[in-house]
Amino acid sequence: MIPVLGVASEIYPLIKTGGLADVAGALPGALKPLGVGMRTLVPGYPAVRAALQGAEPVLTYDELFGGSARVLAGKAGGLDLFVLDAPHLFDRPGNPYLGPDGKDWPDNWRRFAALSFVAGEIGRGAVPVFAPAVVHAHDWQAALAPAYLRFAWAQAARSVLTIHNLAFQGNFPGAIFPELRLPREANSIEGVEYYGGVGYLKGGLKYADAITTVSPTYAEEICSPGGGMGFDGLLRSRRDVLHGIVNGVDIEVWGPAADANLASKYTVTRLKARAANKRAIEQRFGLDAGEGILFAVVSRLTWQKGMDLLGECLDGLVAEGMRLAILGSGEAALEGMFHAAANRHRGRIGFQTAFDEPLSHLIQGGADAILVPSRFEPCGLTQFYGLRYGCVPVVARVGGLADTIIDANDAALSAGVATGLQFFPVDAPSLDRAIKRAADLYRQPATWQMLQKRGMKSDVSWDKSAARYADLYRQLAGGRG
Repeated sequence: MIPVLGVASEIYPLIKTGGLADVAGALPGALKPLGVGMRTLVPGYPAVRAALQGAEPVLTYDELFGGSARVLAGKAGGLDLFVLDAPHLFDRPGNPYLGPDGKDWPDNWRRFAALSFVAGEIGRGAVPVFAPAVVHAHDWQAALAPAYLRFAWAQAARSVLTIHNLAFQGNFPGAIFPELRLPREANSIEGVEYYGGVGYLKGGLKYADAITTVSPTYAEEICSPGGGMGFDGLLRSRRDVLHGIVNGVDIEVWGPAADANLASKYTVTRLKARAANKRAIEQRFGLDAGEGILFAVVSRLTWQKGMDLLGECLDGLVAEGMRLAILGSGEAALEGMFHAAANRHRGRIGFQTAFDEPLSHLIQGGADAILVPSRFEPCGLTQFYGLRYGCVPVVARVGGLADTIIDANDAALSAGVATGLQFFPVDAPSLDRAIKRAADLYRQPATWQMLQKRGMKSDVSWDKSAARYADLYRQLAGGRG
């Protein structure tokens, strides 16, 4: 077995704000049959510590970025974990990144430097019972791990950095550098320095032995000035170690045949049973009952996700006799827009802001189509859930959405390979046309059912992608395992 240390700031089913948690939680199990033994280092948030079983301290620190700390080894949620038990950094309720005021914790630079530092310690052999050949860090919160490994005094593990979303970069004032426990030479344009400050993601992109992102198209997009968010030049210079590997989903968690969150379970051969889930959504969202198409949104409400574009389409959607259920929270202006639309179109638009994982399953299991109008989307998981549940995805043709959905054009429909609808350019008129096109297809029951069945038969598991990660680890480890 190749020993690999995963490093993530959240992990399903213990703590989740987005798709990163789903990936971090699913990947270890998908890798195990492929000869990779992954243990994941995560912060000791209250929910994580409460779930940890068989905890044993394997590292202790009298002082770790402002207080004492321990690393606990144990199991939780079926996962093998190292938990960074540092109460001064992580013993806080609620969102792992935001304070009660909805703003970033002011010491996030210290919290996630500590996570990366400990990853580097484990990667250089500080825990003898688990000496990883590779450290796999996720996003900016873990991106300094490759830097700590590069400057380790002992022989250290190789490193992989996965970019889940290049927009989140972890940029902080230069004044923090002396506290990061990195050598002075790291504070340069060839290291973590970024426009006079410290760039966590930038440092990871410079020092990682391999860089992955979560779809081939996004890997190309981020090497362009339009998609690189300031890092396109750096990423082009490292294109030889940049890999686009599409995410998968945990098909044990996401599957309509056994999902306890549904009002009615079903399979690809029993699609009529979905109707009970549609009725349940209507009740939960206060929508008028009916057999017409029911669209849904399960999303963060942000500019990136194209929610303002959807806002421009709402009145027209209702005028055409369609309905919409929205589950999401985010930017205050967008929340206000959807609240106003729901009040303006009672019975036709329903809106709920509280994050509700079981309800997100019910929506996929009962809505007819899921809208994903993102301006950019590294991979996306929502469209995978839609495929799995026969909830036809309507997506912008960007990033991972372009890679994973086959548009229902005439040729694809004739060949029986279409799985959803794509639109481009990413603007309100194109989205409006896609919504109307979906409604037209829905009025053709045989065609719509073909779309549903083709999607449900798609392989959205981790099998192929996990195999690519296992091959990458093997190459980095020099053929070990």
